[in-house]
Amino acid sequence: MEDFRNEYCMHTVTCGQLRATDVNQEVTLAGWAWHTRDHGGLIFIDLRDREGYTQVVVDPDCVSAEDFQAAEHLGREYVLKVTGRVRERAPEAVNPNMITGEIEVLASAVVVLNTSVTPPFSIEDGIETDEITRMKWRYLDIRRPEMLANLKLRHTVTQAMRRALDERGFLEIETPILANSTPEGARDYIVPSRPNPGKFYALPQSPQQFKQMLMCAGVERYYQIARCFRDEDLRADRQPEFTQVDIEMSFVEGDDVCDMMEAVMAETLAAVGVTDVAFPLQKMQYADAMRDYGCDRPDVRFGMLLHDITDIVKDTGFKVFSSVAQSGGVVKAINAKGAGDWSRGEVEKMASIAEANGAKGMAWVAFTTDGQEKSPIKKFFTDEEWAALKAEMEVEPGDLLLFAADAPEIANAVLSALRLHMADALNVPREGHALLWVVNFPMFRYDEDEKKYAAEHHPFTHVLKEDLDKIESDPLACGSYSYDLVMDGFEVGGGTIRIHNAEEQRRILRVVGLTDEQIDSIRRLPSCGTRPFEELEGIFSWNLTVAIPLSLNGEEYTPGQPVTLHGNFYKCADLTTVPHFLSWSPIDTPAPDFHRPEFFGKITLL
Repeated sequence: MEDFRNEYCMHTVTCGQLRATDVNQEVTLAGWAWHTRDHGGLIFIDLRDREGYTQVVVDPDCVSAEDFQAAEHLGREYVLKVTGRVRERAPEAVNPNMITGEIEVLASAVVVLNTSVTPPFSIEDGIETDEITRMKWRYLDIRRPEMLANLKLRHTVTQAMRRALDERGFLEIETPILANSTPEGARDYIVPSRPNPGKFYALPQSPQQFKQMLMCAGVERYYQIARCFRDEDLRADRQPEFTQVDIEMSFVEGDDVCDMMEAVMAETLAAVGVTDVAFPLQKMQYADAMRDYGCDRPDVRFGMLLHDITDIVKDTGFKVFSSVAQSGGVVKAINAKGAGDWSRGEVEKMASIAEANGAKGMAWVAFTTDGQEKSPIKKFFTDEEWAALKAEMEVEPGDLLLFAADAPEIANAVLSALRLHMADALNVPREGHALLWVVNFPMFRYDEDEKKYAAEHHPFTHVLKEDLDKIESDPLACGSYSYDLVMDGFEVGGGTIRIHNAEEQRRILRVVGLTDEQIDSIRRLPSCGTRPFEELEGIFSWNLTVAIPLSLNGEEYTPGQPVTLHGNFYKCADLTTVPHFLSWSPIDTPAPDFHRPEFFGKITLL
């Protein structure tokens, strides 16, 4: 493959390209002055670009007086063009820690293309600068090798997926960004339509409507590196706008999509040097993941599984456990081996983790390495209950048991968080990478805030055949043909078998609260000879691989958005006429005056 990196530019080689085989070549480099050192008349410059860095030697006998004077006064991050000859370093000067460490460039010309003020932080790996400062100076942060490596990794992954999907007959098709609102599970970002006063577009949470139209149109295999937008509380691994690899296939059944995606993932992982993943991947039932790991994205590289001890403690004298067990809740525990000698203060500090995940407190039992059993709750157990507990938890000296007693979803969330915390605290080995599918999610969940049912994945998911008769009568008992792809405890993709029957689709949409009028407005209802089809979405949204991420409150520091707009914007966008169906949240906050321009506050410019 021809290398075009040095075409159409002022440099003839990059700063990470030269090797011992290039000695005596005349080259031109361009980049930033990373480090400079004056060694008694010889000036050494580490010149850096996106490919690496090269040591440049400026000798007053080899350059003009003007160029040498410029080299003497270089500052950090000055932009340079250097022409010179590649020469071999003396044996004692070879640097084995840099890929260009066997050579250096003896400069014959040094041109300062631009100067720089002193950067607010070092352009180095492993800096301790706070994240807000790095975000404000994001273009400097990206110059750091580890940050640039993240962007290269993302690029490599994206290109590898494109190649793999193209080989398998997929067409890459763009779909609109300005769309209509669809029930996806998060709030929409809205965009006023100037030519249509009082009407708004909604930015797509995913290309649901359009990709299903493509399937109905006979495209059969579609994919898109799609931009998506969700107005939801931000997390460390989710941005309000993010990218997902969006895939849709027709004429499929069973494991067809998962099998295809595993082949694509194998090629993609190989492209970035990951070869320790065994295919075919494990398929774990959603119910099993929640039972054993407390979450639907388990990190299976280590144990410390959750144990349900409800039956053991249902009659115990410790009322916190017995009352929960007798009222339909669950009591579960994990065994953190190696933490049994922690002090009471160290253990009880973890109660904050439990409380952050919905618990009212955290019970514990420590089994020290010298044979003691320490706990404020032991006195409430009978000998038989205590023995059964130790047997279930496989207790050994040096173990620490942590408990959660609550509704199943809270108990699971608490112990899932504690499990990950203890794995970090105890340096539990997590070697290599572990991929698996979590399959057969519930079709519905109950939204306590909205007081209505919502789709667990999305409302276009096919309900399990054996649960079709429960859609209206017992929605929470309905399973779905759905699956998530999990890697090392992170969800990297998810998909479903789609509904291709119009009546089933109507039933689902009614359960999640849509009226018949709203249902009729959704053009994707499968009513014109729609074939069976499945979809898969893979998310690339981690801040480490996003060039310009937003903060946790949705702000972008470098250009400074969102911004407050003035002047004729409100009039041109007709924001003084707001449709009656816009609601205000939270419920207990007084509704604002929608006709006052300041109601809109900060609006993100597109």
